[in-house]
Amino acid sequence: MTTTTSIQRIAMALAAGTLVVAGLSACVPLVVGGAAVGTGMVSTDRRSTGAQVDDQAIELRGAARIRDIANDQMYVSITSFNRQVLLTGTVGSEADKRRAEEVVSKVDNVRSVVNALVVGPALSFQQHSNDTYISGKVKVSMLDAKDIFANSFKIVTSDSVVYLMGLATRRETERASDIARGVSGVTKVVRVVEIISEADLAAQVQQPAPTSSAPSSSSTAPASTSRSNVPLPPMEPLPPLNPAPATGVTTSPVR
Repeated sequence: MTTTTSIQRIAMALAAGTLVVAGLSACVPLVVGGAAVGTGMVSTDRRSTGAQVDDQAIELRGAARIRDIANDQMYVSITSFNRQVLLTGTVGSEADKRRAEEVVSKVDNVRSVVNALVVGPALSFQQHSNDTYISGKVKVSMLDAKDIFANSFKIVTSDSVVYLMGLATRRETERASDIARGVSGVTKVVRVVEIISEADLAAQVQQPAPTSSAPSSSSTAPASTSRSNVPLPPMEPLPPLNPAPATGVTTSPVR
């Protein structure tokens, strides 16, 4: 029964990925990583409502910027989480890689860009399908785990490399990394995680749910909705357990 349930969950994840691919323009090799902001997402997501709306807008505007500079060798996926942008995919040259980061970094409300674009040939359809399958397996493994809140993380997979994005504690990040590393087919895990303290998490859980009168767009959200944490440089290792880890965005390869 457990195996059947897991297969069903992975199938649902694959179906969702298929819908995303089907909705893309056939002329522009670009993937937008966000999802529509709905009531369920707002109620279970650790980001503020304003940040969720901003992330969706960042992905859409970033896609438009990439289309303006796109060429036949540029295949870019844009994923935004709490106004942090992750670029994955392939490009034809280092110049294209720098250009993609430059145009996306200028999108309104973007705090920083983690550029994981690879200079090389485009991934095959089989590779893309395998990446979608891996993301589904990682998500299911997190859902099945009893000691982690799966919705704390967004899973992005590119060429079998799993990127973990989210707002999470050091403990949650380490646990999610271990889970992802244990999934077959994963070649490396990279953490693009904004580390929060256990105290911050407890305080956030105790906060009342946002009301319908809360701002629903980045144009009306006050500047204070953006977290004040300063992003760490790319590939910076997680801070040590003692002293208490400083908050910030941590991007580090696990293997």
